Amino acid sequence: MTEGRAQAVVIGASAGALEALSVILPGLPASFDLPIIVVVHIPPDKRSVLAEILQAKCKILVLEADDKEPICGGTAYFAPPNYHLLVEANRSLSLSSDEAVLFSRPSIDVMFESAADAYGAGLIAIVLTGANQDGASGLRAVVNAGGTAIVQTPKGAFASAMPEAAIKMCPTAHIMSLDAILSFLHEV
Repeated sequence: MTEGRAQAVVIGASAGALEALSVILPGLPASFDLPIIVVVHIPPDKRSVLAEILQAKCKILVLEADDKEPICGGTAYFAPPNYHLLVEANRSLSLSSDEAVLFSRPSIDVMFESAADAYGAGLIAIVLTGANQDGASGLRAVVNAGGTAIVQTPKGAFASAMPEAAIKMCPTAHIMSLDAILSFLHEV
C-alpha cells in the first residue's frame, strides 16, 4: 500500500479517541520502530492524561510532545492541549499557539500538512473517530505528497463525521476497521 519504506505515522482523532487509540497503540509490539504523532482534540483548559493512560497499556514509549523535540522511532507523541503540533523539515516537533483551525488547537490538519511536507511518500496518515471535519484537508495533503491515507470505517467509529469528511475529501483512502488498521501497522 505504500511506495517505498514507511518513515512515520500520523493519527488524528476527536470524540471517541481514547477507545480507538486503545485498540491500536497497545497492539503494537515493542519492536515497532516508526514514530507515531497523534493529535486528539482536548479542551484548551484541561490537562491531557492521554499519554499517561496509554503509556500504561503500551509496549512503545508514549509521551506528550515538547517543543523542538527530535522525533524518534518507537515513540508515540501526543499534542499537548492548546498547541498545534507541527513536524519540522529536520524531523523534530514544534509547538505553535497560532489561531485555532476548525475551532481546534491542536489541529489535525495543521499536523498532517506539516508531516506531509517533512515525510512525503514515507508518511502513513490515519483519521479516526471524530465529530467534525478536522483531518480531511490534511489527509488530502498527505495523499498529494504521495503518502498513504487510512480512514476508520465510519460505521465502527464512535463519531462518524470526521471519517466521513476524510473519505469525501480523499476517496482513494483505505477504509479500515480499527483491527485492520492495527494489522496494517504490523506489516509496515
